[in-house]
Amino acid sequence: MSNQALPLSTPLLELPGKVLNGLGERGSLILLESEPCDPDELCAQIVTGCYGKPFIIEDERTRRLYFSLGYIQSSMRLDDPFALEFAYTRKMMAFLLFVQDPAHVLMVGLGGGSLAKFCYRHLPHAQLSVVEVNPDVIALREAFGVPDDPRLVIIQADAAEYLPAAEGDADVLLLDGFDSEGIAPAFLNRGFYRAARRRLRPGGLLVTNFAGPRKYWSRHLTLLNEAFEGRVQVGTVPGGDNHIAFAFADAGCALDWEQLEERAAVLAGRFPLDFAAIIHSLREGAELRWAKKASCR
Repeated sequence: MSNQALPLSTPLLELPGKVLNGLGERGSLILLESEPCDPDELCAQIVTGCYGKPFIIEDERTRRLYFSLGYIQSSMRLDDPFALEFAYTRKMMAFLLFVQDPAHVLMVGLGGGSLAKFCYRHLPHAQLSVVEVNPDVIALREAFGVPDDPRLVIIQADAAEYLPAAEGDADVLLLDGFDSEGIAPAFLNRGFYRAARRRLRPGGLLVTNFAGPRKYWSRHLTLLNEAFEGRVQVGTVPGGDNHIAFAFADAGCALDWEQLEERAAVLAGRFPLDFAAIIHSLREGAELRWAKKASCR
């Protein structure tokens, strides 16, 4: 374990590194359990995928959140807890190219709180709301240093029920809701994406993370395109299997690359993000999409 102690207000059980020998991981295993517990039984449940709760593996550099061993949900650098460790989260923050000073950012999916913490630190005037369905994920918020502040509200709710409850109250909506199997199944619904669009104010933007092979999220992209009438731009994330989609609430959202590059130069001085690289990947995605359309004519 690092010298950074875990919060005492959440009951967590730390198992020593030797327990991880059979898991192909190094470090300490941290669970939402109170003693006494059988470490061998807990590890067997994790290995077989039937543990049923999120868990943490920590080494000397990072603290990582898992739902199952096959996929890291979130990662936090111990020497810089507010940094965005994963490339896909940095790309989701590209919304700043289009909505530079949002008053309200609504997020679906807390995970380890990476996006919530980054927005909290770098958008000091924004109200932040995070919808998370899993109470165990919320119980681990302190372990990942998610601030306890009225400006950052965490709501335990099913996003499929929460989003239709209001309209026009968010400038940006970030969708990053996953379970152990992939994108939350409740999202695969025409009404869900339509409700998501209605939550946006004029000029608003939805950003969603699609992970894994395209066959697992192509239907989501189809529904997103329907809800936003085709005003969707998809960009790849180099070095991984994530794709980030940007859906614009308003018509007339043609991307002006020269203007975006000018904005990127300005934003580079405000945020620790490589906006030039983000624009490059967005442009590649736009050109690929155009080429596919042209080949079908």
